[in-house]
Amino acid sequence: SLLQEILNQQIRSSSINFYKRKMFTAISVIGRLFRPGSPRLGPSSIVQLSGRSSSTFNQDEVDKFSAMSGDWWNPNGVCRPLHSMNRLRVPLIRDGLINSGLSNIELAHSDKPLEGLKILDVGCGAGIIAEALARIGADVTAIDACPENIEAAKVHADLDQSLVNNLKYICTTVEEHVEVVGDEYDAIVASEVIEHVDNPEIFVKKCSQVLKVDGSFFLTTINRSTRSWLLAIIGAEYVLGLLPKGTHEWDKFLKPTELGDMLGQAGCQTRLVHGMLYLPVLNKWSWVSDSSVNYALHAVKKL
Repeated sequence: SLLQEILNQQIRSSSINFYKRKMFTAISVIGRLFRPGSPRLGPSSIVQLSGRSSSTFNQDEVDKFSAMSGDWWNPNGVCRPLHSMNRLRVPLIRDGLINSGLSNIELAHSDKPLEGLKILDVGCGAGIIAEALARIGADVTAIDACPENIEAAKVHADLDQSLVNNLKYICTTVEEHVEVVGDEYDAIVASEVIEHVDNPEIFVKKCSQVLKVDGSFFLTTINRSTRSWLLAIIGAEYVLGLLPKGTHEWDKFLKPTELGDMLGQAGCQTRLVHGMLYLPVLNKWSWVSDSSVNYALHAVKKL
């Protein structure tokens, strides 16, 4: 019928436009990934990066998160996956510190299992994980290079007077922080951060400098793989709109082996690598064996 033919034409037209948009997006991203001089192409790139700069600070990345500063504590906003990620990363940190023998074993089953431990949260944003760790007893220092993030963190923390004595926010970079503190933290947390810094090998080294021997280093980040490009960038940013477009750059992602090598050079031994899977419809994270997209890593300083 005429009506059916019109409907079919509309469907074909919509489909063509959809795939045109996706193709344009893919071409744009691929062009960005494989542009000349792309920094994450092999081991020699680490040397090239170090030679260019000794800073982990990236103004463009700070600007991205400055624009999000008003939405950090909106559980249904762009940081929704980070809020639900606490269900995995807080137990990971808690259990990792208990099992490594750093925490007081008598407190393991209390509501303050991390009491007496000093933790540095690097790239804390507005404190989503810093607050959670402080609530289970840790003495948390949380740093971020974005002033707007730190301000949002302080405003939210002020709503809970129980955090006054064991949660401190500082607007600074890890390089600057290293200059004013000694070898003093029981644990370092860098969750969803290392993929946004320049010179990740320097970032790891600086973090390790303020970590006690036998202290734990916890990171969550994104692998550099075809699946991560399809799911974490094309899917999350361009199709589902879970994150603002341009939040991530694929060539800044690190494979677990690359991150493990950086940690090894900084005197840390990798204890475990866990894959993480996010289900947007359920807003739920799960541990999985596949670490080709999101993963968590726990390392221990030995030197």
